[in-house]
Amino acid sequence: MALLNSLFSGVSGLQNLQSMMDVIGNNIANVDTIGFKSSRVTFSDTFNELVKSGTNPTDSTGGTNSFQVGLGMKINSIDRNWNQGTFQTTGISTDLALQGPGMFILNSNGQNFYSRAGAFEFDSNGKLVDPQNGAVVQGKVANGLGQIPQGTTIQDIVVDKNLKLPAIKTSNIAWGGNLQSSSATIATNTVNLDDSLAGSTPYTAPPSPTSTQIVGKDGTAYTVKVSYSNTAGAWTPSYQVYDASNSLLSSQPTVTPAITPLTFNSSGNCTSAPVQITSTDPQQNINFSLDFSKVTLSASSTTSTSIPSIVNQGGVEAPVIGSVSVYDSLGNAHTLSVQFDHSYGNTWSWKVSVPATDGGTFTGATSGSMTFDPNGQIQSITQGGVTVPGIPPIPQITYTPGNGAETEPINLNFGSGTAGITQTSLSSQVAALSQDGSPSATLTNLNIDQYGNVVGVFSNGNSRTLAQVMVATFTNPNGLVSAGSNMYSVAANSGTPRIDTPGENSATTIQSGALEQSNVDLSQEFTNMIVSQRGFEANAKVVTTSDTLLQDITNLVR
Repeated sequence: MALLNSLFSGVSGLQNLQSMMDVIGNNIANVDTIGFKSSRVTFSDTFNELVKSGTNPTDSTGGTNSFQVGLGMKINSIDRNWNQGTFQTTGISTDLALQGPGMFILNSNGQNFYSRAGAFEFDSNGKLVDPQNGAVVQGKVANGLGQIPQGTTIQDIVVDKNLKLPAIKTSNIAWGGNLQSSSATIATNTVNLDDSLAGSTPYTAPPSPTSTQIVGKDGTAYTVKVSYSNTAGAWTPSYQVYDASNSLLSSQPTVTPAITPLTFNSSGNCTSAPVQITSTDPQQNINFSLDFSKVTLSASSTTSTSIPSIVNQGGVEAPVIGSVSVYDSLGNAHTLSVQFDHSYGNTWSWKVSVPATDGGTFTGATSGSMTFDPNGQIQSITQGGVTVPGIPPIPQITYTPGNGAETEPINLNFGSGTAGITQTSLSSQVAALSQDGSPSATLTNLNIDQYGNVVGVFSNGNSRTLAQVMVATFTNPNGLVSAGSNMYSVAANSGTPRIDTPGENSATTIQSGALEQSNVDLSQEFTNMIVSQRGFEANAKVVTTSDTLLQDITNLVR
């Protein structure tokens, strides 16, 4: 009987070591299988035959141990090694590798499966699938605004490859840059002309003439005196230039074309354009402008003078211009420019325009002033003579394109603090930092980030989130059952899958353009193979030896 036990023990060793070789062979066969997790076998002994029971110790004798004879061995467990595999870069954006314990969720014929292999492609219907079996990757699909819905409800990831973005008209423009504090200035008289004194007799409005100190290009100081006279109800300005000794220049700077009577709107504000004055005498080097935008007309005798006339600080005042392409509701681009002129001190004027070739009209004021504090940061902004409220103050212009597109209010955000337009000693340069309009566009490319967001890149350079790949984690991944094709299914002891957002609620992140390789360790597998082979040989020897002993016993009857 004992010989039969040893025979059967050897057989159990042969059978189970063969299973070990099967596991080793499967590991080695899948050494290049993406996302493959190797397995290992552990053994345990079986029931033992009790030959003699042990006894308890007594006062006069000691206790004795039990005698047992083992009846062989069995497989204790076959476990998967879920350690992270290395990444192989492929450069294909739909190849995804998981860093962490999560698994991709795939749906095939209504049943969810789970996988570490991320060699995916978009099929002809725009579904992200495993091309070898057609299982569809699960996640969330964004709405039309590129927003991913909340919750853990998942669905097929589908991307419309013919997706187009509609044109978005510009509503906000952010500006930045610097206006050089030492720039030549343009400053304007504030004068009220008393219309009640107008008549056939010429009249000069007090305080007239007003005096302004200017500096020529060569540094020579001059004085400009500006007068306003009324003839037959029409107000006309005039100027005279004096040298440092207050002597009238024999050769006066000229203006082309000649100054004409001022024009006013119904509110009494002057609508005449500035005029540029230059000297014909090369010895004078005088160049300045007269801007009448602050001149008002009323029936009151009130007059006031605040800022001197336009001043030349030793050079020609150079406007600072920033331009940006803005878009209308039809997706057409228009070049919008903002011109800044140094009025005086810490005050600059600004004016918005579009080229005449762009067409279109503005509604409301398109100009104003900008005052900086002693630190060179924006203190206040006016538009059309009215202080713009808010912190930061943001003027708004209204532009109506001439091509049938919608009227579009546009906010001009000149910024605040050092993040906006500043006035320092640095050279002048102003540019648009951003604008929120865009032309219509088609989908040109897809990228997937570490959070599983499928981001569409469009022909206008904009991007939008179209979907998000979700991942599942299990309390006991060893409880999963392999379903082939690199997929696993839920089983009794795996636990319920927890569905999470990669990199946020989950410790798993996604690497696009890479695949996770098999975690099979060939050196360890070959070592296990040697151990299995030697164990198999030893158990075979037990079987043959037991057979020899049985043969000797049968020969005893001869």
